[in-house]
Amino acid sequence: MRRPPLTELPSRLPVDGYLLALVGTVALAALLPARGPAASVAEGAATGAVALLFFLYGARLPPREAMDGLRHWRLHLTVLACTFVLFPVLGLAARVLVPQVLPPTLYTGLLFLCLVPSTIQSSIAFTSLARGNVAAAICAGSFSSLVGIVVTPLLASLVLHGNGGGFSAGSLVSIVCQLLLPFLAGQLLRRWIGDRLTRHKKALGRVDRGSILLVVYAAFSAGVVQGIWHQVSAPRLLCLLGAEAVLLAVMLSATWYGSKRLGFHRADRIAITFAGSKKSLAAGLPMAGVLFGAQAGLAVLPLMVFHQMQLMVCAVLAKRFAATAGPEPAVAGGAGGSPAAEVAGEAAVSGARR
Repeated sequence: MRRPPLTELPSRLPVDGYLLALVGTVALAALLPARGPAASVAEGAATGAVALLFFLYGARLPPREAMDGLRHWRLHLTVLACTFVLFPVLGLAARVLVPQVLPPTLYTGLLFLCLVPSTIQSSIAFTSLARGNVAAAICAGSFSSLVGIVVTPLLASLVLHGNGGGFSAGSLVSIVCQLLLPFLAGQLLRRWIGDRLTRHKKALGRVDRGSILLVVYAAFSAGVVQGIWHQVSAPRLLCLLGAEAVLLAVMLSATWYGSKRLGFHRADRIAITFAGSKKSLAAGLPMAGVLFGAQAGLAVLPLMVFHQMQLMVCAVLAKRFAATAGPEPAVAGGAGGSPAAEVAGEAAVSGARR
């Protein structure tokens, strides 16, 4: 069966089937939430799924690829600054919207999404489609995810204190046990299982998505049982949508024009724009479950909305970049030009919906 060309990607992204699965999972949690012993089972299953998810991340990330990308350190520092400095600053500035525009509960979720790391697959896919520096996007997304395992909880301890979330000794243990240790175990075992996992990418994609759906169901079920959804009205949700549209527009503009001021070439600017303006649903949901507990359902709602918004907007933007590119994509910096990295980037296009 012929593989669809890259140019067909944007037309499919706005009607992402995985988004429909997420919406269906939320609806299932609203109609049939896990209660009593079933809630304990769902929570335990979600915890195990998260550990498996990060184990697979560790087993699939080539350490050599990450080390090669260190040569393009200016680009990676720029992406990290956008992800973990500029985003949180904008999130803190959005506090002026409370309570007239956003209730404190939704603002907490909006602030939390500003703390989570960038995406990997979709950043690579859009950078490849826009004819940018694919290798840099691979490394930038990978570094952001690695740094986020430590930095996101630490930032949460600073900015979410008193906002329904935060960092404690218990959350530190949970983060280490659920995220960091499985990731390190995957890295250690990658020598023996990495090739086997690479040969089953499609099955692993289903495991990834299934794990996230399970986390969503557990989080939203807890929210339904606690009655937190009655706290949010339709007008407030529309206000959230507007606030996130402004946030995304500011970040896209800052990464594109800011990287130009810093002297990056076009291919690098494309990688910075897509890696520095996006947030990872796959990384954010497990962390929210650890930091917010029973309140995680409402806390992750802004992240879920932002996730789909960034896919739709970046799909259009990537198509525009590709249409205005020259005859050959220029790859600048030490991280670019690796044939293996470019192949990995093209293969990751199929996972762009994450």
